[in-house]
Amino acid sequence: MVLFFTCTAHDPPVTIYMGRDKVENEELIKYAWPQDVWFHVDKISSAHVYLRLPESIPSWDAIPEALLVDCAQLVKANSIEGNKRNDITIIYTPSDNLKKTGDMAVGQVSFHDDKRVKRVYIPKRENAIVNRLNKTKVERTVDHEAERIDRVKRENAVKRAAAAVKKKADLELAEARKAEKAARSYDSFLNAEVAEDDDSEEGKPKYDSVREMEEDFM
Repeated sequence: MVLFFTCTAHDPPVTIYMGRDKVENEELIKYAWPQDVWFHVDKISSAHVYLRLPESIPSWDAIPEALLVDCAQLVKANSIEGNKRNDITIIYTPSDNLKKTGDMAVGQVSFHDDKRVKRVYIPKRENAIVNRLNKTKVERTVDHEAERIDRVKRENAVKRAAAAVKKKADLELAEARKAEKAARSYDSFLNAEVAEDDDSEEGKPKYDSVREMEEDFM
């Protein structure tokens, strides 16, 4: 079972979720989305909490402070030891930075790159935040593989649509450049013809005969 929460500290509201137990945490590690950010109490046992970044937040290291605090408070509240303590640290990192090897215990993870792990300090439990989040809690069974397939299909559809738009724009740009080049060639051709006419006029004798020259001076 997966527990879902709606965080209204951000507009529009965002989804936070976590596994009910360490077995479910294993599934979440495996099937977390690319835009998910993982939260955990530093150095002590706690729930694995994930934030699903909306499109309005460009990256995991640009999460607004209020949203970070909500996630951190939820992690603290779901840690038996961490919930009793003050002055604790919550760590967070993109889901693709989670590292799982065969010799690790169920629910245990490490990181591919420690430099991609950030920390947020929580001095004490904020009941108002925890209660607000708990009021939105929804528990449901998730078919992670089916959800992954559906997500990939949607993402591929978006990529194909974007590629089609780019292809159309590229063709229109190529046609515009072709027309511009043709216009420049035509202008060059006209200028060359005008220059030839001028040269012809300059080389042409003023009088067609001696008689015309004599009459011009009479």
